[in-house]
Order: sequence, then structure tokens, then C-alpha cells
Amino acid sequence: ELMTLQTKLEALEKARRDRNESNWGELVKVYEGMKPKDAATIFNDLDLAVLLPVLDRMKAAKTAIVLAAMQPDRARLATTRLAEMRNKANAAPGAGGAVPKNGT
Repeated sequence: ELMTLQTKLEALEKARRDRNESNWGELVKVYEGMKPKDAATIFNDLDLAVLLPVLDRMKAAKTAIVLAAMQPDRARLATTRLAEMRNKANAAPGAGGAVPKNGT
């Protein structure tokens, strides 16, 4: 019974993760489809909790153009926090932090 329950829970968790990733993917497509200057204008004021996962999932070439169009201080902050987020994700298991999906 426990094994059956565990299997069901694992399937539900996978479906939740897949749905979450799909939702982020759709948001990333919106920003990748915008003119870099327009995306940068929004990113300059976007909450980091939204900005970082979006940047993390964007293609590197698109991210570079958008970061270049952002305010320098904001681009530096986003880059630093993104690097920190990726370092946490690459840390040993159990070290904490959610594992982001890297689309670059």
C-alpha cells in the first residue's frame, strides 16, 4: 500500500514540476519575443523573484542583448544573483536552494 501511495505521490509531483516548468517556459517566450530594449525596460523594475527564473531560462544570446540594454546597476545585480542561484543549484545535494532549470 505504501509503495502504491509513494508511486502516486511521485507521479503527482512530477506532473506539478512539469506544469510549473511549462508555465515558466511560456513567460520566457513572451520576453524572448519582445524587442530587447522593451524587455530591458520591464526587467529594470521587475521583482528579482520573477526576473531571475526568467533570465535563467532564456537563451544566452537573448539574455546578453537584454542585459546590455538594462540599467548597468540592475544588470550587475541580476547577474550576481543569477550566478548565486546557479551556484546553489550546483552545490551538493542537501545544501539547500531550489534547482532552477537552465535554459541558456
